[in-house]
Amino acid sequence: MNKLLISLLVSLGLSGFAHAEADVAAGQAKAAACAACHGVDGNSLAPTFPKLAGQSASYIAKQLKDIKNGVRPSPVMLAFANIVGTDEDRANVGAFFASQALKPGAPADPALAEEGERIFTSGLADKGVAACVACHGVNGEGNDLAVFPQLQGQHAAYTETQLKAFRDGTRANDPSGMMRDIAAKLNDAEIKAVASYIQGLK
Repeated sequence: MNKLLISLLVSLGLSGFAHAEADVAAGQAKAAACAACHGVDGNSLAPTFPKLAGQSASYIAKQLKDIKNGVRPSPVMLAFANIVGTDEDRANVGAFFASQALKPGAPADPALAEEGERIFTSGLADKGVAACVACHGVNGEGNDLAVFPQLQGQHAAYTETQLKAFRDGTRANDPSGMMRDIAAKLNDAEIKAVASYIQGLK
């Protein structure tokens, strides 16, 4: 399994997102510009802005680079991505948010929890949807080596928006179209259910 993962990383070119030891203090200074939306410690209060606390440093660095280069269109984030415009800046900001403690999200909606758990842990075999745990971990902790993001505790509204963006192709910076392929097979109710379940993960 480990050999398979390493081969996947090499083939996708994701190993390039591994960074030398970053400067957390420098990242904190640069991340001051992020506080209004994402919170001083990366625990955003607004459900439309993602929590960054505890997120993989390499994933944050990749998203910032993709936004800066137009690979992931985000008019709201573009100016901030330019502020942290170097690989060193991105690594430092990523390291700062990765060092912060994630605050738990609200519990999953009881009406959606069973369906959300089913999708997250087992997938939907009849629709060819892989289980989320395969890449994101049993508790949504993510996989830093593979640059698969932490999902646990993330705002349901944000996760729902991103899954729909992958589904309609407005977000297309997933390696080999993995997320687009999965999201294309999910309907609105299924997306809402799994997003709610993810929010409640700890």
